[in-house]
Amino acid sequence: QVQLVESGGGLVQAGGSLRLSCAASGRTFSSNVMGWFRQAPGKEREFVAAITWSGGRIPYADSVKGRFTISRDNAKNTVYLQMNSLKPEDTAVYYCAATRVVSTRGYEYDYWGQGTQVTVSS
Repeated sequence: QVQLVESGGGLVQAGGSLRLSCAASGRTFSSNVMGWFRQAPGKEREFVAAITWSGGRIPYADSVKGRFTISRDNAKNTVYLQMNSLKPEDTAVYYCAATRVVSTRGYEYDYWGQGTQVTVSS
């Protein structure tokens, strides 16, 4: 069992930055692929980024490529999402998730956090 708790969301102006954190509990954290997804109002959940247990990054969503960076610290059981050059269209609830397979598909993720709101004002 893996439990995930996100933090770091908030309100930021366009062009600004935020860093999201996802703290995981459970002894299997280091063996999991960790991903970030987001869901904007009225839209489907979409993949943002993911990282393997060894730090390998799965290709980012085109919408965030070059602006967002995912990283993890297995010693702290934490995964991060550094978000730079934020745009109003990045506004969404951001979710951390864990899986044992390399995937960008939400249904292949077994564990989810409660989400953290990111709002980017224009």
